[in-house]
Amino acid sequence: MPNRATDAEPLLTPAEVATMFRVDPKTVTRWAKAGKLTSIRTLGGHRRYRESEVKALLNSIPQGRD
Repeated sequence: MPNRATDAEPLLTPAEVATMFRVDPKTVTRWAKAGKLTSIRTLGGHRRYRESEVKALLNSIPQGRD
């Protein structure tokens, strides 16, 4: 099936997204519930996030100190 999301681009776990933003994985889940990120559910019910969407959100945040 060529139109599946997993074939199109990598999907990230909440922990991977949390590491990129330096937040707790529960915060990433709250963002998804608030509509800031689109989550995809696996067959097991776990959330996954599109890498391109996560990177776009990360790049849209003004960079402060390191």
